[in-house]
Amino acid sequence: MAVLPITFRADLKRVLSLGLPLAGSHLAQFLLAVTDTIMLGWYGVVDLAAGVIGAALFFAVFTFGTGFANAVMPMVATAAASGQETEVRRATRMGLWLSIGFGIAALPLFWFSGALLTLLRQPADVVPLGQDYMRILGFSLVPALIVMVLKNYLAALGRTQVAFWITVGAVVLNIGLNWVLIFGNLGVPDLGVRGAAIATIIVSLATAGALALYCATLPELRRYTLFQRFWRADWQAMGQVWRLGWPIGVALVAETALFSAAAIMVGWIGTHELAAHGIALEISAMLFMVHLGFSNAATVLVGRARGQRDQVALRAGATTAICVSVTFALATMALYILAGPFLVGLFLSPDEPERARIIALGASFLIVAAVFQLADGAQVMAMGLLRGVQDTRVPMIIAAFSYWGAGLPTSYLLGIHLGYGGEGVWAGLVVGLSVAALLLMWRFWRGPGREGAQPWHA
Repeated sequence: MAVLPITFRADLKRVLSLGLPLAGSHLAQFLLAVTDTIMLGWYGVVDLAAGVIGAALFFAVFTFGTGFANAVMPMVATAAASGQETEVRRATRMGLWLSIGFGIAALPLFWFSGALLTLLRQPADVVPLGQDYMRILGFSLVPALIVMVLKNYLAALGRTQVAFWITVGAVVLNIGLNWVLIFGNLGVPDLGVRGAAIATIIVSLATAGALALYCATLPELRRYTLFQRFWRADWQAMGQVWRLGWPIGVALVAETALFSAAAIMVGWIGTHELAAHGIALEISAMLFMVHLGFSNAATVLVGRARGQRDQVALRAGATTAICVSVTFALATMALYILAGPFLVGLFLSPDEPERARIIALGASFLIVAAVFQLADGAQVMAMGLLRGVQDTRVPMIIAAFSYWGAGLPTSYLLGIHLGYGGEGVWAGLVVGLSVAALLLMWRFWRGPGREGAQPWHA
């Protein structure tokens, strides 16, 4: 049996020790949405479709806001590795300021979402429920963004376990609240998709409170005095987080909006297709959270190496993280191909009249999703590596071109114009992700990741 080199084994241990709890935390976070989808699927197809399209649009807005949280991770990792404790506090605090401000500013968009859903030509029976869902869900944006900042702060300092366990607790709480609020148990009115939105608000507030309490009370973290004089502005640090964070937000939105646009186009085809699309997307996005966890681990490792000015460690950490991501992508491809119908069936009631039709549609979408696993893992890993060296503006341009210049037109051409339906829309996703993966990997390895480069001067 081949023996792994000592340096690779050490890097692999670091990637896994950081990446697995982060992946678990992202999976648990995403399970909040998955449990909503499963339980709404058991409640009714129209409520499920309203939840799918409403969540897709909410997630597009939420994703831009997480740009500031994602900026905190490399900034804190680099500052901590170079012994600059004050910079750790400054970056995190202003990341919280920017996230809270964005969450408040975005509320009107959710309140008037009915007009947007109508403009996007969604099914008439879906629009009223979708608007009710988004109006309620909008109030969960601020606490959800606070959660993201604090999780990235803790991850950059190597404290990934607590975020995982708090998020697991949030999933359990969400299931219980959904059982009460969606289906009308324990004397509570039957609220359907509206109940799912109320549950999300409660869970987001509880999670943000638990993480803030941990950050404020853990003895090892008290030296950062994260919340001391929190109301005092630090305009210089805010500018740094803003300059790094908004391009991350735009790049994330470019990708997320591609999937949201895909949901809209599938909605043009029909309600059953939209429900199947939502289920298949939930499954693929859930497993994508593992890639995201390893990408975050790469961001932290590269950020630390940058802070220590160690180019050898930077390249080694990047290589190991990519190897782990590729291995997981291959396993995911096999799962989609072999167990697609079973996975889709988990999201539907056995008594659902259209169960067989939705399962067949969803399984066909998962076959296409299997094709883009390597590309999806590669593009998010490259993004994580580039964020680690605080390179965000050119990656933003690459992302916008790949997803909206290549992916979206292909989805429309194949799925709508040429009539290949949902499978054609999903094929466009393959194109967009593949172009992004190639260009982003090329930028990292030809720039900050090349031998002899000095990314700390970037």
